[in-house]
Amino acid sequence: MLLDMHDQAGAGEPDNFQRLWTPHRMAYIKGENKPTGSGPEDGCPFDAIPKMSDEDGLVVARGEVVYAVLNLYPYNSGHLMVVPYRHVSDYDELDGAELCELGEFTQRSVRALRAASGAQGFNVGMNLGHVAGAGIAAHLHQHIVPRWGGDTNFMPVVAQTKVLPQLLRDTRQLLADTWR
Repeated sequence: MLLDMHDQAGAGEPDNFQRLWTPHRMAYIKGENKPTGSGPEDGCPFDAIPKMSDEDGLVVARGEVVYAVLNLYPYNSGHLMVVPYRHVSDYDELDGAELCELGEFTQRSVRALRAASGAQGFNVGMNLGHVAGAGIAAHLHQHIVPRWGGDTNFMPVVAQTKVLPQLLRDTRQLLADTWR
């Protein structure tokens, strides 16, 4: 929501800056609903998502041993993750079927994002362990982040804010339709 400082009665002296308020990000900043333990019984969202409807869980596609889901806190619009159903924390814990389908779903994610959004490039990878930047280190997941020329501008660099042009449910439906 973009508001002019003049619209905020009693908020201080007007300075002619506009503010982009993103209060939904506070849940991520505070770590709300983030699992506290290392096991599947500790509230892992990646264990809970497969039990939800595709729409409620933001699931784009389901495989035999992995699924593709939109990131609830995306770096860019269309940010997908490929997640094994089995609760494992490290890449070397994946069995052959998981390893194969994870690769296939990563490839299909790239194809679907290119077709649906015209993505010009991708960041694909995993953060294994908290020290490597994993937000949920107890359950392995592969990120597929679509990129476009100029998608890093002053908003994320200076304002630490991403502007996403589409609601997650709409993005999920578009990608699910393209996936098929």
